[in-house]
Amino acid sequence: MRLTTLKRSCLEVHIVSSIANTELTLGAVVLAGGQARRMGGKDKGLIEIGQRPMVSWVLDALKPVANQVVINANRNVDQYEQHGVPVIGDVIAEFPGPLAGLLSACEHLNTDWVLMCPCDSPFVTEDLINTLWQAARQADKQIVVAHDGSRLQPVFAAIDASLAGSLRAYLQRGDRKIDLWYAEEGFSSVNCSEYRSQFDNINTPEEKQAAEQLNEVMRHGHN
Repeated sequence: MRLTTLKRSCLEVHIVSSIANTELTLGAVVLAGGQARRMGGKDKGLIEIGQRPMVSWVLDALKPVANQVVINANRNVDQYEQHGVPVIGDVIAEFPGPLAGLLSACEHLNTDWVLMCPCDSPFVTEDLINTLWQAARQADKQIVVAHDGSRLQPVFAAIDASLAGSLRAYLQRGDRKIDLWYAEEGFSSVNCSEYRSQFDNINTPEEKQAAEQLNEVMRHGHN
């Protein structure tokens, strides 16, 4: 994580989504279904940064862009439901990872594409989500994945919802690795290097504390 280098300047830029002008529809899912072992088992999406649960930060980035938004969670469903969007559990048991949350969203949402974003990256912005969606609409592949300039960020991706059958078969055969499924299907990477700091995620209490401190610095800097 590079929380010390996180910048929020892009938050000052508001992009008006052109989604109303396209026939393709976008669904989005916040992935909050993991066990969060490094956070002592605490439900990461409900951990607060700046007195707000991290899931609410991510929802703020997704809602202006997507036609439909859901949260994928396997516990504390009542708390997640307070955020005003449907909450769906994994359709495959035993916490099989982010692909299970993606599959649940593909099978629940009635959209052409589904974009996923983790609940523990609270500094993600609408700009990044828009960049991924614009790339998906123009791509010649059915999967688009964010690239931060150094490496892929596989849990920031959009897939054609028609791949749900392939994804279910992949998980049912016991595979879990997200990169392997992308490689099997073929994917396009999206240059998101200008948003590189937004991929930082919060996995430990120490990282949470650093994020809180950074948020305070940025909040006072904008006052």
